[in-house]
Amino acid sequence: MKISKGTWLVVLGAVLVVLDQVIKILVKTNMELGETINVIGSWFQLHFVLNEGMAFGMAFGGVWGKALLSVFRIVLFAALWWWISKLASRRGTPTGVLVGLTLIAAGALGNIFDCLFYGMIWPETVMPGAPFAFLFGRVVDMLYFPLFEYRLPWQDVPRVFFGAVFNFADSCVTVGAFYLLLFQYRFFAQEDGK
Repeated sequence: MKISKGTWLVVLGAVLVVLDQVIKILVKTNMELGETINVIGSWFQLHFVLNEGMAFGMAFGGVWGKALLSVFRIVLFAALWWWISKLASRRGTPTGVLVGLTLIAAGALGNIFDCLFYGMIWPETVMPGAPFAFLFGRVVDMLYFPLFEYRLPWQDVPRVFFGAVFNFADSCVTVGAFYLLLFQYRFFAQEDGK
């Protein structure tokens, strides 16, 4: 029995989302907010934070920006999944394109779960000032790679190179996007030409 590309992509996406959620739940239930655990020296740490905004801790317009971001993630996921389904059923679509898009979709879905459900499960994750828990759960972030500190001549406070705290879902989106840009650009150029 041969398994279709679509089935493999669903399995890949499900595995990535489950892995993301397992990591987040382990961090949420075993670490205190703000707690740090050194994994490899001080340059790879688990640092538990709640992210109100976008990937890598970027904020997006307060409470209503958060609502728009949550809705945008849902729409993006639906559009990506529709596009992946369409491409998977077409002959000649490179597997790498499908895998890259699946990584992005799985990452979006992983963070959607946090926004939609974490506030209802853990009230302390609801964004302050939110009118209700649904859509307003803050995303659990924990991966931190503070490689080194530097100071620009006009700054008083040192900065950390790569000071963002992120999660596995963010990594899926980033890796998928860079992979598509670096290795699958020809496919998208051909699609644009059609």
